[in-house]
Amino acid sequence: MVSGEPNQKINSLSIVLCGQAGQGIQTVEFLLTRILKFAGYNVFATKEFMSRIRGGTNSTEIRVSSMPVQAFVDRIDILVPLDKHALVHLEKRISSDTLILGEKINLGTATQQKSDNFIEVAFSQIASEIGNKIYSNIVAVGTFLGLFGIEPQAAAAYIKKHFISKSKSVIEENIKAVEAGYRIGNELLISERIKINIEKGPNLAAQMLLNGAEAIALGALAGGCNFISSYPMSPSTGVLVFLASKQKDFQIVAEQAEDEIAAINMAIGAWYAGARGMVTTSGGGFALMAEGLSLAGMLESPIVIHLAQRPGPATGLPTRTEQADLELALYAGHGEFPRIILAPGTAEEGFYLTQKAFNLADKYQIPVIILTDQYFIDSYYNIPDLDLTDLDIKKHIVKTKADYRRYELTDSGISPRGIPGHGKGLVCVDSDEHDQMGHITEDLELRVKMVDKRLRKYESIKHDIIRPEIIGPEDYKILILCWGSTRNVVTEAVTAISRNDTAILHFKQLHPLHEKTIDYLKKAEKRIIIEGNATSQFGKLIKLKTGFDLEKRILKYNGLSFTVEELTGELRNILDQG
Repeated sequence: MVSGEPNQKINSLSIVLCGQAGQGIQTVEFLLTRILKFAGYNVFATKEFMSRIRGGTNSTEIRVSSMPVQAFVDRIDILVPLDKHALVHLEKRISSDTLILGEKINLGTATQQKSDNFIEVAFSQIASEIGNKIYSNIVAVGTFLGLFGIEPQAAAAYIKKHFISKSKSVIEENIKAVEAGYRIGNELLISERIKINIEKGPNLAAQMLLNGAEAIALGALAGGCNFISSYPMSPSTGVLVFLASKQKDFQIVAEQAEDEIAAINMAIGAWYAGARGMVTTSGGGFALMAEGLSLAGMLESPIVIHLAQRPGPATGLPTRTEQADLELALYAGHGEFPRIILAPGTAEEGFYLTQKAFNLADKYQIPVIILTDQYFIDSYYNIPDLDLTDLDIKKHIVKTKADYRRYELTDSGISPRGIPGHGKGLVCVDSDEHDQMGHITEDLELRVKMVDKRLRKYESIKHDIIRPEIIGPEDYKILILCWGSTRNVVTEAVTAISRNDTAILHFKQLHPLHEKTIDYLKKAEKRIIIEGNATSQFGKLIKLKTGFDLEKRILKYNGLSFTVEELTGELRNILDQG
């Protein structure tokens, strides 16, 4: 909390800013998280927003902690409402302990009666006196700097960087707004109307502040990606934007295609020519790519596809989060061909799994799909530097001979992959069924051999399947299964229930499943699965592959991520039932 004895140390503080799109909430998030991290605090930030460029009601949560913090909480310690709809929008999250910092005009009567902890700060008036009401969000930044005892000079460099395209006078006015806000926050701190006693951590200033989109993009660079094609679609676009910004530094071709069909075909063509290509998309875009996915399956072309999930069907909730595209990724495309599906749960996993995806695609000549979601993509927190020591770009291209056969029948199912111009052979590929040279065939016996050859890759892939991670005691009685972005919130919730008989089984690879999965399940007396969808898609896959029916399910599909508090409550209810 933000009050209490002066010497009492507080582990974590949840700050929420809420207002309309266009009011600069993301600017506050950008500046505050970076300045606080540089000052020695652990930070986590995530957002929920409506599908509007202007208007609507959006909120950003910033957690500041003395310990590493990487999950979304329902609790609001300090709320800054930037318009009159904010309190209604967040009413269920506001408690009598929530401190509301802002202007009376933005208070709703129902919530005002709920909380006596209101401190009036005339953000808009102060901003207007500086030069423009638009600076009210920067005044809010300065106020928090004052509350944390961070001098406003620390913000100057970040302001200059963030507003680099603005005029000198605009930058100067933003700095004045920070200084004005700082004086307010400092006065509140001195008067002890607000007391924040969060300990700083050592060496945090040098740590990375990374969101999911950046983690995936950096992992692609580490995997040798030099071509990305995409048709922009939230929440996947951040990966394209990041890599496009690095075109000159890393010799990347970044292409905004005319549609998703063109995007996937471009990436397939890039791999054919010897590049390492990637597409980034979301559910609706991936649906359009299904024919291209099958083309990759028939051509035995490597390809890496980043699928950032959002609620469907159709346009659904385009700026919200869900884990409901697993079955789409698993079964998309006509015909039968192998694929790998990975699902990072942390920023670090996003980096390392994406790097690995390029090597797996190259080695087995198959599509590798990376499943994330809006919550994963838009959330970020500080992490130690990424370890690049053992990361190799492993290419499996051969120099062709004159008698080269692109689809040579092999025991492993993996044929030698050549590229045009690298050797004397002709690299012939075709979307029709083909013989070993790559020429069209309707030899039905050969058709069976080719299908079997492609599917034999699954036997080879077994050597590279990523084992699920046990978090907690090895001698567990209760096993909680999760995948993808639920990892951190599940971990914090399980820590909160504090049971020494409970462990988490986190899956980074969803398909093919590791053969030891069934052993983990057999060992447990009770099994619970947590997913962000309505039908327990991963639970169904577990049952299909292992025979275990995971009847205890915690599912969420309203477009928002799980919170630590709700998962803690749900788990306690299930465990209390015996």
